[in-house]
Amino acid sequence: MSEFDFDLFTLGAGSGGVAASRRAGAHGAKVAICEDVRVGGTCVLRGCVPKKLLVMGAHFSEDAEDARGFGWSVEGARLDWRALIERKDKELDRLNGVYLRMLRDSGVTLIEGRGVIVDPHTVEVAGKRYTARHILVATGSAPIRPEIPGVEHVITSDEALSLPELPKRLVVVGGGYIGCELAGVFRAAGSSVTMLIRGDTVLRGFDDDVRAALTLAYRKKGIEIMSEVVVRDVEREADGSFNVLTKTGDTLDADAVLFAIGRHPNTRGLGCEQVGIKLNELGAIEVDAQSRTAVRSIFAVGDVTNRLNLTPVAIAEGRILVEMLFNRGDGTMDHANTPSAVFSQPPVATVGCSESFARAAHGEIDVYVASFKPMKHTLSGRDERTMMKLVVERSSQKVVGLHMVGPDAPEIVQGFAVAIRCGATKQDFDRTVGIHPTAAEEFVTMREKRPDPVTVGT
Repeated sequence: MSEFDFDLFTLGAGSGGVAASRRAGAHGAKVAICEDVRVGGTCVLRGCVPKKLLVMGAHFSEDAEDARGFGWSVEGARLDWRALIERKDKELDRLNGVYLRMLRDSGVTLIEGRGVIVDPHTVEVAGKRYTARHILVATGSAPIRPEIPGVEHVITSDEALSLPELPKRLVVVGGGYIGCELAGVFRAAGSSVTMLIRGDTVLRGFDDDVRAALTLAYRKKGIEIMSEVVVRDVEREADGSFNVLTKTGDTLDADAVLFAIGRHPNTRGLGCEQVGIKLNELGAIEVDAQSRTAVRSIFAVGDVTNRLNLTPVAIAEGRILVEMLFNRGDGTMDHANTPSAVFSQPPVATVGCSESFARAAHGEIDVYVASFKPMKHTLSGRDERTMMKLVVERSSQKVVGLHMVGPDAPEIVQGFAVAIRCGATKQDFDRTVGIHPTAAEEFVTMREKRPDPVTVGT
């Protein structure tokens, strides 16, 4: 008889926790998973899936406008926001059921409630204790709420994805990928949108050409972007609207105020520090290359570690860890060249280095940039351009960065990510025959290098 109740006990039934638990069950391990909300986690319930459903739903406004350029008469088209939210919620209910079934079919025991780690091999849920040979923390992250007067009047991405009514005027505080995505959704749906950002422009950390291209596109769509702005407080007016006061004394009126200023790891109240698990200054669990914490029997994957906060990464980390625990794998994941996307409107996709990072990491580089009007808009008349960029290490001619802003960018870059992962060179790109007419072929037809930047003093 085993000395433990379970071989693996997972805290958090989001993408990473479910993937790890199912894989462990497939290897014959006895597995339990606990969750205090609904199975599915941020991605399925409060992030990737509902966000993209709303992106697609809202974008039909532009599709209806563009149709006229192709000879279609689209009269009386309007968005029923409440109907969109209801259909989105129905799909999330379906996915929640799918996740429950997958866990059940994998032989994983679902325990409802919030788990607390008691010791290196014990977890307590709803007053009952369970022992396990290995414990996995996969509790994800949550939106940061601002510490300002009137915080009770603001919403985060959690609430924004389920607003029962479409706000006429929306203030979005934050210019990261979540802020950009939701600004795009609500603008396309018909809201007047103002973005307040601390920095000079949106998407800090992304390639500068990507940032510039999306900023220009958003301003053309009528999204007002106010740079270097810090919010002081938010007040509710007598008519139910809100007034936002900045630290420079400016005021903005809004029907909803959305803060998208980042996320924090869900480690509060888990008992991490009491059992010796180390947290960094952000509250994220510190792990080694094999996702092991400072406590040998306890591991962590996904956003709670704040390594690379993407759903597919959490899934991969969970599965790779389980292969180590139950199938003699090495447990190490290579996070380099992980592709990512921002489902803004137009969308952004990227893999590898930004130009500035490449200059620091690879020395001399060659940069290729293309900007053009998508073929669709030659008839639609829409004033929107696609930007595509390659960053190449000069000495080896290896493509170390690939970036795109424009329609279908995530679908296109996903394929090119394989080539980047395999170490493709600019010559490999040049020798590849393009599919015509497509936007994607531009990546294999770029020939003109951007001139090197002029160094001051030369």
